[in-house]
Amino acid sequence: MPLDFFPSRTLTLYLAKMFALRILAVLVMLVLVLMMLDLLSTSGEILAVPGNSEAELWLYSSLRVPLLIQRFLPYSVLLATIITLVTLNQNSEVIAMKAAGLSAHQVLAPLLFTALLVAGTSFAFNERVVTRAAGELSAWEDTDFGALPDGPTGRGAIYLVDGSNILSARSYERGGQAPQLRDVTYYRMSPSGEITQQIDAPVAIHGDEGWAMQMPRVLTIGTASVAEPGQVMVAPDITPSQIELTNIDPTAQPFWQLDDSIQAYRAAGRDTGELEANYWHKISGPLSAVLMPLLGAVAGFGLARSGQLFMRAVIGMALGFAYFVLDNAALAMGNFGGYPPFLAAWAPFFLFLLIGETVLVRTEE
Repeated sequence: MPLDFFPSRTLTLYLAKMFALRILAVLVMLVLVLMMLDLLSTSGEILAVPGNSEAELWLYSSLRVPLLIQRFLPYSVLLATIITLVTLNQNSEVIAMKAAGLSAHQVLAPLLFTALLVAGTSFAFNERVVTRAAGELSAWEDTDFGALPDGPTGRGAIYLVDGSNILSARSYERGGQAPQLRDVTYYRMSPSGEITQQIDAPVAIHGDEGWAMQMPRVLTIGTASVAEPGQVMVAPDITPSQIELTNIDPTAQPFWQLDDSIQAYRAAGRDTGELEANYWHKISGPLSAVLMPLLGAVAGFGLARSGQLFMRAVIGMALGFAYFVLDNAALAMGNFGGYPPFLAAWAPFFLFLLIGETVLVRTEE
């Protein structure tokens, strides 16, 4: 038995099932509570848009829930670890397992294996579901919860500088025969930085000579005159690739697509630190679920009647939340260039892996 990493098949299934059910219960509770709080603060803004109704609230919820699951699944694993181990300890099941010759690592093995399955499922869910929801929600928020860009290639609000002039649009759409901008405004600026013309159009279509603004309304500031020509060409130096590069959201791109974006950024001579940090965090983030049984393990050992069970649970929770704080801080430092991207994504994981192992070995092994 000491040479086996897992306990018996029956005990392994019993612990894994108990742990998985508690992860699911805690996750559902957290997501429901946080979604209700989110709707309380956002529903007024959504319903303030003419034409929006209860259907838009359900749409917002469907886009927001995957993001909440992504963010709080590791927290759910941590809380489920503490609840599971405290319950086992109070019922003297941990004592029985140790009396049968199981080490602390063998007791935790089914929990670690379950957490590894959760991490794999979380990675697949993030790359298939969360990225699409994040991209659509970001584009919708950029329009102040107005109409969404059409198609999966749509992007949110655009704001670019064309020499001394400025181009802005509500959304960008890459699908169809040619890239298009919706609800476009182009400001012609004087050398002194003053606006000389404001050109508004519902659509601008990209061509060889720039962006063709369809049915524009041209306001000339100096003469206060308004003209409505059939078409105006603007921004010849702004290309669709520039627009796509300025709107890369790492949370809205799958792992394999983000690698292509990093290469495009690098080829354009732009800083890739933020994208690379988020690229590696797409792996280390879901894998943090595997750490939670190790960090919360301190709650499962020691005598339940010793009066230290509550303190042990607090210590396990503190270790888990300390990981999340340091992980977010390191990722922020990586985004700003303070840490190398790989180190920013992986250093907290390996640091707390060592801390968890040290605490477990020194206290229980």
